Amino acid sequence: MASQTKIKKPNSHFSLCTFLFFTVLFTIPALFLLRTSSCSSSTAAVSSSSDTNQPPWSGDLQTAQFAWNRLDFSLTNPPPKTLKLAVFSRKWPTGPNPGGMERHAFTLYTALARRGHRVHVFTSPLDQSPETNKIPPVSDQILYPIIHSHGDAEPGKWRYNKAWELYQEENKREPFDAVHSESVALPHWIAREVPNLAVSWHGIALESLQSSIYQDLIRKPDEPRSQGFNASLYGAVLPKILDEIRFFHNYAHHIAISDSCGEMLRDVYQIPEKRVHVILNGVDENGFTSDKKLRSLFRSKLGLPENSSAIVLGAAGRLVKDKGHPLLFEAFAKLIETHSNVYLVVAGSGPWEQRYKELGEKVSILGSLNPHELKGFYNGIDLFVNPTLRPQGLDLTLMEAMLSGKPVMASRYASIKRSIVVNDEFGFMFAPNVEALTAVMEVAVAEGTERLAERGRKCKEYAAEMFTASKMALAYERLFLCINDQKFCIYH
Repeated sequence: MASQTKIKKPNSHFSLCTFLFFTVLFTIPALFLLRTSSCSSSTAAVSSSSDTNQPPWSGDLQTAQFAWNRLDFSLTNPPPKTLKLAVFSRKWPTGPNPGGMERHAFTLYTALARRGHRVHVFTSPLDQSPETNKIPPVSDQILYPIIHSHGDAEPGKWRYNKAWELYQEENKREPFDAVHSESVALPHWIAREVPNLAVSWHGIALESLQSSIYQDLIRKPDEPRSQGFNASLYGAVLPKILDEIRFFHNYAHHIAISDSCGEMLRDVYQIPEKRVHVILNGVDENGFTSDKKLRSLFRSKLGLPENSSAIVLGAAGRLVKDKGHPLLFEAFAKLIETHSNVYLVVAGSGPWEQRYKELGEKVSILGSLNPHELKGFYNGIDLFVNPTLRPQGLDLTLMEAMLSGKPVMASRYASIKRSIVVNDEFGFMFAPNVEALTAVMEVAVAEGTERLAERGRKCKEYAAEMFTASKMALAYERLFLCINDQKFCIYH
């Protein structure tokens, strides 16, 4: 008689423990690699730009493991070769308040077009507004990218197969010298057939895993974990990380927008070093500048005090949980209990708008701002706060604030620490929790406006060297030249 072994029902607690074990097992080596390898690549980058005792860096750009923004590419000299470039972007900005990736694409490719390159953008249908349909004068068309928006979809709805068809038609007329995909706009099963393609990663799944952890850690002791949290991590995030590690190799070249992302791609995703290139994002240096008149006008409109003892903190972006607004709300509420000369101005809209109003006249909510209004916002504040719970990507608002001459206060993530707040003089960093944020706010307030302004001047100097649209565009230009012809990979 066959034995009848009773099959045990899976233990949910055991499954959760197993999942957490493998999550930690996978994540800790990655973080260890980031910590240990940061010293060598960071040192190489700094010695190439700031140490006068070291000779300037030279060699094959494909081996550079620091941000190309640190290198000296001439803006005054014309490009050695005019390129025909193809860009795949899910959306192209048409409204007054585009997303970060759309702003990045517009800034980059407008700059490259003005450098004389023929830029073709393949994107989703544009919003049918009068502004969108306005055709620029012939004299201006060479200064902007040529937009190919596919049909058979609603505005902003991306269909990669339709965009690919448009690309193939244009490529038959004259082959493209280089192709660029904003994240996975061009899927990997198509990208593997394009040897002259580079993809920019504005966030990868391994960073999303860390984001999920940080968001869960801010729960109150009596606040239950969401029902879908474990299922999401085990059923979506972790498998996505493994899938990315497998399919990322189908892209010929990888552009990391932060130093830490570059290390993850090399060390965890196992992309060959010569195929990973770090190019930090940049923002329009003409759009974000110091302006005393704008500062006075902004403060007077909001009724903010002009006396030097008043300190104005600013935050910008969507007012949602993953941008860290639960932290900022609670920390600022504690701060104003003991400081009467502190104010908070928030540029953005979202669910946390109503909560901020509970803090009374100490908080001003501006809603979403256009670029000109943002310029006034940055000039009007004394310190920019970014309490994000999302380690992925690299927030453009930090760069905009620094270019505007403001020190920053940001969550201590490898992406920010390694690529933006690289010097203690540039501001303050904190662990993403209320206690740590409150503590650094106390330090900043104690320093006063004069010391904060001194920090801001140093921020502006550094940002002008690293975070401008021109710096970013020249680095991308050199990469595309290198992809097109190996002789341009050598930097002297």
